[in-house]
Amino acid sequence: MTPLPSAQQLRYLITLAEMRHFGRAAQACAVTQSTLSAGILALERQLDIQLLDRNVGKRVVFTPIGDEVAARARFALEALQAVQDVADASRAPMTGLLRLGVIPTIGPFVLPGLVARLRRHFPQIRLSVNEDLTGNVLDKLALGRLDLVLLAMPCPCEGAEMLPLWRDEFMLVLPANHPLTALEAIPVERIAGERMVLLEDGHCLRDQTLALCRQDRGWTSTEGEEEFVVTSLYTLVEMVADGLGIALLPQLAVESGILRDHPVVVRPVTGCQAWRTIGLGWRARSPRAGDFRLLAPHVRPPGLGVSVEG
Repeated sequence: MTPLPSAQQLRYLITLAEMRHFGRAAQACAVTQSTLSAGILALERQLDIQLLDRNVGKRVVFTPIGDEVAARARFALEALQAVQDVADASRAPMTGLLRLGVIPTIGPFVLPGLVARLRRHFPQIRLSVNEDLTGNVLDKLALGRLDLVLLAMPCPCEGAEMLPLWRDEFMLVLPANHPLTALEAIPVERIAGERMVLLEDGHCLRDQTLALCRQDRGWTSTEGEEEFVVTSLYTLVEMVADGLGIALLPQLAVESGILRDHPVVVRPVTGCQAWRTIGLGWRARSPRAGDFRLLAPHVRPPGLGVSVEG
């Protein structure tokens, strides 16, 4: 009988197909680049087909059959993960390893209290946390490297079952001497013409900020003016405090004290849907869905936001 590809080989292939870069794919798989390359080559020899076009220089280009194999590999890996999920679900509820993925605009403000609550209510859980951008944690969930994700919705969550937990309002943060601080609430159209400090590409909060500002309300800042693009909310607050622009911050971050000791003023935004929804997600049809729903009420920080749990 011809030996079947291993789960590790499929993981290498799928990750490379998604990232189209050997170095980044190897890092995502927690192996060296040579190990990943050797694994792909071994898979090609095992299947007796060419998965990659190696006549295009350093670019990663899949052959047509390579693209088809990668697509089928994803379904195969999801099926293998379902076998493990069934076994995990057969044990006592909320026991064993729980691998949680969380995005950077949520993690620092939720995790300390969440870890304490889980230890108190579910002492048999061994929690592993991975903080990464939305697209990356969703990829890891699909590949079986995470069990659960904590994200801001809306998000590209195809293949995941999402449970909305609470509404996280957006607040406008301004330098203390900004003219708009004279208002108790800022109509969204007043943001027109203001320079926004934004998170870098890949952060869903950046996309949500741009979407809010561009809802046909006359926002005039252009892509070429975005020299103040930062990697974290902490740096974003520093930029606003230095008078380099204004920014939208989620209430979750504001309530954590991120603005403390900074010469800034925070105001609510009116005239638009100025919030994001924090949701908990897992692979669709996961046998552990019941466990995850048991955990959901303990994720939301007490007293914060409007609950939308369904």
